[in-house]
Amino acid sequence: MQIIDKIALIVTNNGKVLSTKSKGKSKYYLPGGKREEGETDEDTLVREILEELSVHIKTDTITYIGTFSAQADAAADGVIVKMTCYTAIYEGELVAANEIEEVVWLNYKDLNKVSAVDKIIFKFLKDNRQLY
Repeated sequence: MQIIDKIALIVTNNGKVLSTKSKGKSKYYLPGGKREEGETDEDTLVREILEELSVHIKTDTITYIGTFSAQADAAADGVIVKMTCYTAIYEGELVAANEIEEVVWLNYKDLNKVSAVDKIIFKFLKDNRQLY
């Protein structure tokens, strides 16, 4: 079994969650990405969100939400995405950058538009009354 280690940001607002779609992809994902060698979760979160959304994470607001795992989309069986999720306040205006094509706010009815691991996270957020 292969594990893809990812860090993600969860931002909810009015029952919706911030999501992104990469160029050439059909599914939406929570913003974030893979850890680089030697990076902490916090380092990865700050770097990835700046690279993808052009905003700065206020590091003193980073709060662990949970870790979720599922089969990786478009990957061989047994390739698992482990998504460690945090919430945080950001400064700046959300602007898609680098590989990100679209930034959207999704709600629970958009479940069929997201990756397998994000479906688990959407259900968690719905159960916790953060996503409608």
